[in-house]
Amino acid sequence: MKLSLSALYLFFCLTGIVMAQKVQPFQQGDRVVFVGNSITDGGHYHSYIWLYYLTHYPGRRITVFNAGIGGDVAQQIFERLDSDVLAHKPTVLTLTFGMNDTGYQNLKGDKADSVYNAKVAASLKSFALVEAKLEAHPEVKKIMISSPPYDETSKIKINPLLKKNAAILIIAAEQQKAAARNNWDYVDFNGSLTQVSLHEQQYDSLFTFNNADRIHPTNDGQMVMAYAFLKAQGLAGKKVAGVVINAPANKVEHAENCAITQPDISPVVIKFNYLANSLPYPTDTIPSGFGRPQRAQSAALKLIPFTDEFNQETLQVKGLKQNQYTLKIDDKTIGTYTGADLSQGINLALIKTTPQYQQALAIMHINEERWEIERRLREYYWIHYSILKPKGLLFNDGDATVDSLQKYAKKDFFVAATIPTYRKARFKSVRDAWQQEINLLTNQMYQINKPIVHRFEITLIK
Repeated sequence: MKLSLSALYLFFCLTGIVMAQKVQPFQQGDRVVFVGNSITDGGHYHSYIWLYYLTHYPGRRITVFNAGIGGDVAQQIFERLDSDVLAHKPTVLTLTFGMNDTGYQNLKGDKADSVYNAKVAASLKSFALVEAKLEAHPEVKKIMISSPPYDETSKIKINPLLKKNAAILIIAAEQQKAAARNNWDYVDFNGSLTQVSLHEQQYDSLFTFNNADRIHPTNDGQMVMAYAFLKAQGLAGKKVAGVVINAPANKVEHAENCAITQPDISPVVIKFNYLANSLPYPTDTIPSGFGRPQRAQSAALKLIPFTDEFNQETLQVKGLKQNQYTLKIDDKTIGTYTGADLSQGINLALIKTTPQYQQALAIMHINEERWEIERRLREYYWIHYSILKPKGLLFNDGDATVDSLQKYAKKDFFVAATIPTYRKARFKSVRDAWQQEINLLTNQMYQINKPIVHRFEITLIK
């Protein structure tokens, strides 16, 4: 697929952002814990990253944990490192904060600068404690991630908090310095999302990834975050698979990341067995995200060159006549193409009716179900760390606590929305059952994500 001029522009922008970021890809057996605030807690970027590994590296089993808590600042992250993060026994830990640390005050001039400076200083003081705690665990690989941006530039109705993202960037600069001195990895979410937003706002002043509140990226923004992370890991350019057939020579010229067997090739009919080492990456097309549902995950594919860099399953047939040909996979008609189309090459990863895409789609849906159940657990821990801990009631799930929360919910919308989940999750047996469901779904994903042999047939239409 050729990039548009817009996508090419973003390609060079994003390449510049991530070129200096060299993050080791996840390895077999890694336990990856993503630590952050509500953007992690309710976000999908970690799920999208895992889906890439599930489809592109089906034999490389990893486990991903969401350790986000809505509203967290660096101090709160420090206070729960042992019980909520290191308790997962991670081999890899990612850390992002800064959005809440800079506050939500609507001030101007010197007063705004003074308040932001104080909040940044408090955040960095707490970050020093986090840094020291993590350095005591050399067995854990650390990846520092800058906070996604607060969008001050979109012309949506809600008035922006001026200078907030500048304050976030001060924290990000210190996070990057800490990563350098500790030999941690670093990924820039702030710059990646900002570059795309500023570019799109040249044509649509209302464009934002954070349409509901200027804070929380919706799923297309979460996909840009996943893209930036995977690109920093050096995974761009690794094909799902690639096949090149020379019809006049009756031979397979090239097979990348796949095995071709039992070829039967002529200018009229081409048949072969195809076993790829990877599956195409499926994307959700249903709008969802924080606040009012906005663009779906798949909308990000128009804004970033993810398809070109991460989702290429190419089939090229050289030397065919300029007639039309039918492509069948496992006796199912996939499409009709001209000889010129096949000579140029088609990207099978974009065809949702192929059996390999359908296989990947099932993995995506199971992964989403796993995400939904894990979110219930995160809501339980949010109640404890954000609401009950300050009251001295951490992990006190007695009836009196429920009564107290019911009263508190009358003045806190978020507590009111979360109590139905908490009333179930306060029972350990329920939490254990949910975790068993997550484990079952994870096992199922790794059972069904192995590519299988497919029979291809390309036939001249007479």
